[in-house]
Amino acid sequence: MAGDEEDQRAVAVAAAPAMSGGRDALGWACHLVHLAVMVYFVTGWLAPARAGLFIYMGFVPAVALQWQVNRNTCVLSNLEALLRTGRWRNPANPEEGAWFATLCADTLGFRPSPLQVNVFLYSLLFVLWLMALIRLVYWKF
Repeated sequence: MAGDEEDQRAVAVAAAPAMSGGRDALGWACHLVHLAVMVYFVTGWLAPARAGLFIYMGFVPAVALQWQVNRNTCVLSNLEALLRTGRWRNPANPEEGAWFATLCADTLGFRPSPLQVNVFLYSLLFVLWLMALIRLVYWKF
């Protein structure tokens, strides 16, 4: 019984920033890291050096594979859950497995379905990866 109460308390503490409508320092740090990764995804294909393109071309599929293996949840969200609750997953965190959907809801006013998110993100990653490949093969440095 004591374990169940501790579990419920941990979930409540972890969910407190999300339920209050704001983010605490850890929530903001994780959100900003997610944004930085998103900016890298969108601009990484513009890397001015071949080495940068090679890194990008490895990073994009690695992240896509990580999403597939990790049930469409980013490892950054898992790390936040681990820091907050001591567990890899935190079902009380509305952004876990839905960071992009939450970003859309907060900034655009609508929440896309999981299918819409997957189609958009995987298509975008493929197009950006392909642009990096084209740059790597055809453009002079």
